[in-house]
Amino acid sequence: QVQLVESGGGLVQAGGSLRLSCAASGRTFSNYGMGWFRQAPGKEREFVGAISLTGASTYYADSVKGRFTISRDNAKNTVFLQMNSLKPEDTAVYYCAAGYRTTAQAMGVHRSVDSWGQGTQVTVSS
Repeated sequence: QVQLVESGGGLVQAGGSLRLSCAASGRTFSNYGMGWFRQAPGKEREFVGAISLTGASTYYADSVKGRFTISRDNAKNTVFLQMNSLKPEDTAVYYCAAGYRTTAQAMGVHRSVDSWGQGTQVTVSS
């Protein structure tokens, strides 16, 4: 399995921005579709966005479309989540996810995930 370590979470005011990073190790990064999920207290883990093996295609949850952007750098084994126009309802623990040869849509629709990171807290104050 690929090992994933997230960073970049924190406290931000509504309307602000944060950029999350996820560093991968242990396997060939370019063989994995990558994504982000989040889990708020008392709620189930939900899909946020995903990106294909090459970065050519992305897929987002409707709740973040137009505000969040996922990208990847295969040379640095890292995936990013740029979050703009943050809202209090975006508050959650954000998890990086990897799926072996998984498309972005498959990760979002079928939760095709092989590995999870430990999560990073994002808190948006009103």
